[in-house]
Amino acid sequence: MMLPSTSRATSEDKITLLQRDGQQNEIPLLENRFRIDYKVDEITLLFFRKPGAPAVVLVKPDGSKYYATSARKDDNLQWFDEISYDLITIKKPMPGPWQVVGSILPKSRIVVLGEVELQVEPLPSLLFRGETVKITGQILNDGQPINTGLFRDVVSLNVDFISTNNSNFANFGAGTHNVAEFKDDGRGFDERPKDGIFTGEFKLVFPAGQWQPELYIETPLLKRTVIQDILEVKEPPFSYSIALAEDDIEEHQLTITLDKQIVQPETVLIQGKIYYPNNEEQMFTLEANTSLTRELAIKNYDWGRYSVELSVFGTNINGREFMATLPTYKFEIERPIEVVPELAAPIISEAEQQAIQKAAKEAEAMATITLISLIVGGNLLILLIGWLAIRVFVQKKSLIPKIKLPFLQKKTATDKEPDAGEKNEVGKNGSKSDKSGEILNLSMSDD
Repeated sequence: MMLPSTSRATSEDKITLLQRDGQQNEIPLLENRFRIDYKVDEITLLFFRKPGAPAVVLVKPDGSKYYATSARKDDNLQWFDEISYDLITIKKPMPGPWQVVGSILPKSRIVVLGEVELQVEPLPSLLFRGETVKITGQILNDGQPINTGLFRDVVSLNVDFISTNNSNFANFGAGTHNVAEFKDDGRGFDERPKDGIFTGEFKLVFPAGQWQPELYIETPLLKRTVIQDILEVKEPPFSYSIALAEDDIEEHQLTITLDKQIVQPETVLIQGKIYYPNNEEQMFTLEANTSLTRELAIKNYDWGRYSVELSVFGTNINGREFMATLPTYKFEIERPIEVVPELAAPIISEAEQQAIQKAAKEAEAMATITLISLIVGGNLLILLIGWLAIRVFVQKKSLIPKIKLPFLQKKTATDKEPDAGEKNEVGKNGSKSDKSGEILNLSMSDD
C-alpha cells in the first residue's frame, strides 16, 4: 500500500540505500523502509519476525506488493517462509524506496546476503578412535563477520565424515557419519554466544580408517561446504593384557601398553573407574611417566565380570594435546565347579550277594516267560482275525453260525389237526364242541 506523499516526503531522507558493493550488508529498518540502488542485479534479504507470525509483505516502489505466495508465479522471486524469519531473493529488483509490512522484531535489521563464505580450521592429520576433537568455524558475508545474532540463530554448522570406501581399511562401506551440529548460542561446547564463531567438540566413535571431513552450513537459499583433505583415523594407541590372581589374597594386574609411534609416553595420564562383580566401584588414576606400560591393580572379588572404563590425556608425537575415551575393557572369572566327594562303595556280604543274584535270575526268567506269552497270544490273535476275515469276505458266511434248538421249531400240520378219534373223545367229555357246532352244556348236575 502506498503511503501518503507527505509521509513519504518527511521520511525520504531516512531511507538507507542498499548497495551491492560489499560495503554495507546490514542496515537498520527505518519505519520499515529501505531503498534499493539501481545498480543492484540481485539481492537477498532476511527479515526476522515474531515466531509463528505470518510472512511479511514487501511493497515495491510502484505500490505493488510481493507476498510469500508470489514466488510461485514470479521467476525473479524466491521466498522461504520459516517459523521466525523470511528469506527472500529478488532478481532485478525495482530501484527506489521499498517498505516491509509485518510483525518484525523491534531490533530486527535487514541483512543483505552477498558472497557468503564458511571458514573452518583444518582438522588434525593424526587422529585415533575414541579421541575428542575440537573444531572452530565462522561465517563471513562479503569477507566480513555477520554480526546479526538473529541470523546466527537460524544457521548451524554441520560436520560429516565420509568414508573413502578403501577396502584396505576397517571403515570400508561405512558410508557417511554426521558427527556434530553446532550453533553459536554459548551452549554445549560453544565458547561464547553471539560472537560469530562456532566452536564445538565431537568424539570419533566410528570405525577406524580413511575418512574425508565435510563441514557445511545450509539455509533454504544457500549452502556452503568446506571439504577437507582425507585423513586416517587410527585405532587407539593402547593395548591391554591381564594377569589373573591365582588365589584370594593376590590381585588381578591389568597392563596397559602405549604406542610410542603415536603418543609421547611421558605426557600420558590415565584415569577411570573399575566396576566389580559385587557392584562396587573404584576410581583410579595412573600418573604420567616415561615407561611404555601402566600397571593397574584390580581387587580379586572371586568369580564374576569386571569392567574398566579409561580416559586418557596426553600429547601425540606431533605436539598436539589430546583427550580420549577408550573402549571399556572387560574380563570375566568363571564360576568354580564344586567338587562333590565320592561316596564309599557299600559292603555286601556273600549271602546278600547270592540273594541279589537269585532275585536277578528270577526276574530275568519272569521277563522271558512274559515275552513268550505275549508272542504266542499275539500270533493266536492274528490267526483268529485272519479266519474271521476269510469267513466274512471270502466265504460270504455269517460271522455267527445258525444253531438249531428243538423248542424253537414251529409245530407241523399233524400237530395242529387232531384225528377223528381224539375229536370224538373230546366231544364225549364235553370239553370241546362237536363238528356240528353244538353249544356246550355248562349247567351243573343235581349230583
